[in-house]
Amino acid sequence: MAQLFFKYGAMNSGKTIEILKVAHNYEEQDKPVLIFTSAIDNRDEIGYVSSRIGLRREAVPVDEQTDLYKQVQAEQVKPYCILIDEAQFLSKEHVLQLARIVDELAIPVMAFGLKNDFTNELFEGSKYLLLYADKIEEIKTICWYCHKKAIMNMRIVNGKPMYAGEQIQIGGNESYIPVCRNHYFHPELKKEGF
Repeated sequence: MAQLFFKYGAMNSGKTIEILKVAHNYEEQDKPVLIFTSAIDNRDEIGYVSSRIGLRREAVPVDEQTDLYKQVQAEQVKPYCILIDEAQFLSKEHVLQLARIVDELAIPVMAFGLKNDFTNELFEGSKYLLLYADKIEEIKTICWYCHKKAIMNMRIVNGKPMYAGEQIQIGGNESYIPVCRNHYFHPELKKEGF
């Protein structure tokens, strides 16, 4: 039975490498997949999913006008699974289209992304995936400063944490670090070794 999965994690938790692994596992069995990624994310190249360890793969870019349901329905070969990278950037309408893909086309959908932004607010795509997903799973990583689980993303500008600004600023390790709640609110503790 097809289901809508939302797999979320802080920065550096391995979300993209998980997408690439899932795609490989399906395709190794001659089961085609379809990978989507946000057209907003231009860190590498638009229309590619790229992991921090250097693996990358072409994907279908998603922008505001993309109708995911129609795109999947139009595929000549029915995919066995739909994989979504950077799912936090989806709109409510996109999430509802993913639900239709699962319910009407009987194709499982695995969406991967951040849950919350650097101000600790939900992204639109994440909010609606949390509401509509059949299964929700956290992909864990550790705090940049300690051994605790990272649950927040800290935006860094010139070495200093930022707590206000535009929600979307594309970046990697140079702009964001995964942190626990304590270090999110008290980044100065890192200097004391806590």
